[in-house]
Amino acid sequence: MNYMFQAMIIFGFSLMGEILHAIIPAPIPASVYGLVLLFLALLTKLVKLEQVETTAEYMISIMPLFFIEPTVGLMESFGIARGKVIPLVLTSAVSFIMVMIVTGLTAQFMIRKKKSNKKEGQSNG
Repeated sequence: MNYMFQAMIIFGFSLMGEILHAIIPAPIPASVYGLVLLFLALLTKLVKLEQVETTAEYMISIMPLFFIEPTVGLMESFGIARGKVIPLVLTSAVSFIMVMIVTGLTAQFMIRKKKSNKKEGQSNG
């Protein structure tokens, strides 16, 4: 029953994202609205991590299944992209490198921030 409750919370935020997408005329996917809403709810402790953690971890573990259909679609339309393979590969490589750099820098920043917050807590306590 706990999994159902956690899934209902996650899907509820997804539904709110769909509603916002229908209301707001911005080119932002509904899933992004839902993720931002859930993130804000977690930040403000409106939703506690324990209330969604187990189901979220399970959903992340099965995420590769959701990439099967787009991959097959890409394979079927390879003829269209055949003449553009080099630009596509270069763009993908540059994007991959940029994502790795930004993710690494963000992780380092968050780790340093967490360590400095712990040191402040120890010196004040």
